[in-house]
Amino acid sequence: MSTVDALTDQAMVVLQDRPLVPLSAWLSRALAECAGSGRTLQLVTPLDSRLSLPLRTAATGQDVQWVVRNGDGYYEGLTGRPLKWNGGTFVPVPEARDYAPGFTTRPTAPIGAQLTLVYRTRHGADGDIGGPVERLLQLLTGKQPGALGPTEPLEHPWRRDRFTEYARGRSTARLLVGGDGPRPAQAVCDFTAVDGGGVAEVSTVTVGYMPEDPPPLQHLPTLVGALAADQAVASLFVQVTPGRADLTTEARWTGAPAPVALAVAGAVAGPTGIPGQQVGPPRAPLTFFPLGDGRSQDGWQRHSLLMQHLQSG
Repeated sequence: MSTVDALTDQAMVVLQDRPLVPLSAWLSRALAECAGSGRTLQLVTPLDSRLSLPLRTAATGQDVQWVVRNGDGYYEGLTGRPLKWNGGTFVPVPEARDYAPGFTTRPTAPIGAQLTLVYRTRHGADGDIGGPVERLLQLLTGKQPGALGPTEPLEHPWRRDRFTEYARGRSTARLLVGGDGPRPAQAVCDFTAVDGGGVAEVSTVTVGYMPEDPPPLQHLPTLVGALAADQAVASLFVQVTPGRADLTTEARWTGAPAPVALAVAGAVAGPTGIPGQQVGPPRAPLTFFPLGDGRSQDGWQRHSLLMQHLQSG
């Protein structure tokens, strides 16, 4: 059981001295309380603690900050920025000009690749909405999803009707889905109620690969086409991030993400130099735009050009 170790007008400080910190039900409630009160949830761990993928996802927002304790100092676990306690909250050290030393130490496990696919879709007022995440995990892992739940550990076996019931029952919702294949795979699914009783979905599916087992990027057009044949999606973005194959995150630098591709609904012409490829069935085509190899940062320039082109069209 977790407890609040300090509560100020600015922050709720929670110490977690464990090897792996998940997005537990208690932390989820603490996060909701902070969002309602305008505080930041500052999660303080030792250098050797890791965050689960769902908790790392939460920590990329404004309401959660991962604070790492290393010797007599502190730093932000996802950025390496040195921090100090000012009596009310952890704040950046103004005179710091470099990463904290702990952030630049060697990771404790081999660094492979985390393949991330973010899709957007909209569901009507009725019917099942678990199809896209189920199909994408099946295409990536070869198996149906294994479990689902709002927090970790995932408390329910995978069932599309349970997934649908939870996602439709509130104005906003986040559900976690665990893969059941040979490689670690997880989905973080966000839902927002829209006019007319529909539901907008933005879901992120991540699969972990060891260094000797790189992601099969050459098969992405076929995979995206197979998804489009079964499920309607408005867009799908693919990137690769260097990281642990178990999908956990250390408080150390492992490398920057790089884009691979963006697919958008319809037959769409791309800007000069970024040709699109039609995938999926004629009744529901997607246009697949390759952006990079998942390693080079040059792909972000192509991504920016493509996004400007699509938004001006």
